[in-house]
Amino acid sequence: MSEDCCVLNKDALIVKPPKKSPLVLRMVVLSVVMICGVYICSICLKQIGTQPSPRLMTELVEKPCYDPRIPESESLYVHYPEPISYSRDECACTPVRLFVIVSMQRSGSGWFETLLNSHINVSSHGEVFSNKERRSNISSITSTLEKLYNLDWNSSASKNECTAAVGLKWMLNQGLTMHHKEIVEYFNRRGVSVIVLFRRNLLRRLVSILANSHDRDAKQLNGTHKAHVHSKDEADVLARYKPSINATELIPSLNHMDRGSADALEYFKSTRHMLLYYEDLISNHTKLMDVQEFLKLPQRKLASRHVKIHTKPLAEQVENWDTIYNTLKGTQYERFLAADYRL
Repeated sequence: MSEDCCVLNKDALIVKPPKKSPLVLRMVVLSVVMICGVYICSICLKQIGTQPSPRLMTELVEKPCYDPRIPESESLYVHYPEPISYSRDECACTPVRLFVIVSMQRSGSGWFETLLNSHINVSSHGEVFSNKERRSNISSITSTLEKLYNLDWNSSASKNECTAAVGLKWMLNQGLTMHHKEIVEYFNRRGVSVIVLFRRNLLRRLVSILANSHDRDAKQLNGTHKAHVHSKDEADVLARYKPSINATELIPSLNHMDRGSADALEYFKSTRHMLLYYEDLISNHTKLMDVQEFLKLPQRKLASRHVKIHTKPLAEQVENWDTIYNTLKGTQYERFLAADYRL
């Protein structure tokens, strides 16, 4: 009995923990899993929200003034300059084409440039490289071009309207031939369109050169030299002078001019370019429409105040015409003796 009593007392001292319900445990585990899931999902959503979508990424990479109407093939020639000297404001997204008029003195380039500048959206800044310092080396040349093409060049050609094309007039003997390799590379890299303007009748060009050289010394217009005039009266005064041409040097001079034109065409054949002749501009006004199309400009009627100086047949403009006629007769330059356009 005593042993049984002891056994009973030992059993009474052992306290067993109550059994937990399986349902409660499952609910606790499920709650923990749900909380973790919600936390992980929130983190993922935040990460997705901070990353731009592929479409947004494309828009960020594209130019701020991207115009879908401009073909991809022309993108190199479309620019959105950001001038340092002023803000383009509402014109900021007006695309700008860069161009250069490549020519030789007394080939009609001055008249042609005034025609271009009569377009409300064009600024052509003249013979920028007539200044020798600007063409002293290729570094000076490119820095000048960068300033001009960034619309930071100020001249009478600068426009208040939105500029759609900006350029200059550049003579072959103004550093262009000397540095032609580097300049062509620059034109191709920057997307500069080249307008090559020559004169077919080199004899007429020679007469114009000699007459202009004479007036530089004689200053026939009230003691002032004028390379271009704006009235018929002034043109008549300058046209009175009839130069005498050195017959011995004539053919070598024409050969030199011919080679200069051919070399220039070879230099710039890798650029985006168009070739114009002064005679065609005079006789065919649709050529000006071609130029505007080449520069992707809205078509406008172009005008110039320049008045042509030498309008008479060559026989009436050269002092020793008979000698010159006989010198060129039967040569490759005989064609220059005939009239090449109508005024």
